[in-house]
Amino acid sequence: MSETFGKLIRQARKDKEYSQRELAKLIGVDYTYLSKLENDHAGYPPSEDVIEALGRHLDLTDRTDDLKRLAGRITPDDAKVFEDLVKKYRQMPALLRRMRDEPEFAQKLLGETTQLEGEERKS
Repeated sequence: MSETFGKLIRQARKDKEYSQRELAKLIGVDYTYLSKLENDHAGYPPSEDVIEALGRHLDLTDRTDDLKRLAGRITPDDAKVFEDLVKKYRQMPALLRRMRDEPEFAQKLLGETTQLEGEERKS
C-alpha cells in the first residue's frame, strides 16, 4: 500500500495521541477539514502554512518536502525543474496542458517514461 498525505498525517496524529479536534485547533483549521485531509478527500491541496503547521505539531519537520509532494504541492525543487524545462523546451506548457486535458495521453506518456527508466536501471 502506498503512502499518502492522509495516511501519513493520520498515523503521526495517532502516534502523538491527538484527537482530530485537538490537532485541528493547534493548526488553525476545522476538524472536518482535517478529517478530509486524513482521508485524502479534501478536493484541493492544503496550504503550505497548514502543511508546515502539521509538520511542526506532528514532529514531521524533517519530512516537509515529502508532505508537500504527497499533498500535491509543488516543492521549490519542482518549481526550479519546471522553470528550467520551460526555458529549454518552450512547448512544455502546451505538453502539460495536453496531459491535463487528455488523461489517457498522460498515462501513456508516464507509463512509457517509467518503462524507459526501468530499462535504464537494468543497463
